[in-house]
Amino acid sequence: MANVVRAAILQAEWTGDKESMIDKHVKYAEQAANEGAQVMCFQEIFNTPYFCQVQENEHFDSAEPIPDGPTMQRMIRLAKDTGMVLVVPMFEKADEGFYYNTAAVIDADGTYLGKYRKTHIPHVNGFWEKFYFRPGNLGYPVFDTKVGRIGVYICYDRHFPEGWRALGLAGAKIVFNPSATSRGLSMYLWKLEQPAAAVANEYFVGAINRVGKEPYGDNDFYGSSYFVDPRGQIVGDAASDTDEELVVRDLEMDMIEEVRRIWAFYRDRRPDAYQPLVEP
Repeated sequence: MANVVRAAILQAEWTGDKESMIDKHVKYAEQAANEGAQVMCFQEIFNTPYFCQVQENEHFDSAEPIPDGPTMQRMIRLAKDTGMVLVVPMFEKADEGFYYNTAAVIDADGTYLGKYRKTHIPHVNGFWEKFYFRPGNLGYPVFDTKVGRIGVYICYDRHFPEGWRALGLAGAKIVFNPSATSRGLSMYLWKLEQPAAAVANEYFVGAINRVGKEPYGDNDFYGSSYFVDPRGQIVGDAASDTDEELVVRDLEMDMIEEVRRIWAFYRDRRPDAYQPLVEP
């Protein structure tokens, strides 16, 4: 029997308030489970609008502890009820004055496995993230789940190849990249960078983007979420660039070993030659 993981990603329009946004994601997760999905990832900071287009203190109020906050506790119950592994990106409050852009990972039985905190924090027009988030300090964890070893990279991280490689070296077989990316300067990179990362590191990538217009700024999130395999090929079709959409795809995990035998990138690495890459 083929070693197949049925995986889901969701690009969702902002509903107008936190509770209804959470309710929407719960319903889509239940739908994904009914379609046989075994693992699912939501979009960056899934239960709020992307507020980083402004710098306003009121948005700190939407941050919650992970895993003890109410949203995470609901997500833990959801994972257990649906029998799916869940990757849940949220605005994390770790302590007074310590906030992170985080993704929590919950196993299919509802066990909280841990979290990844976004490492690279942008601070440019329309993406004022350093106002809200400290840089991640947990490294690049890989989580042993019911569907295998998965990793998480978040949005702006994807421009930095080092983290992709660290996740591969740690054994990740699927890496999810939840994002909030709008039309404009970097849109063409959306179709370029993540397939390139999947090829270079020989694993599957789930690329998730927000979709639609939101209350802050004039950015228009273009969705286009997709899965890409270790050959760099899109699995099925990418999602709409204008509409909310649940994407469920079968990932043939045996392809990883097949590709790694043909393209022996890990065998042929030369870490002894890379020291200048980590010098300031």
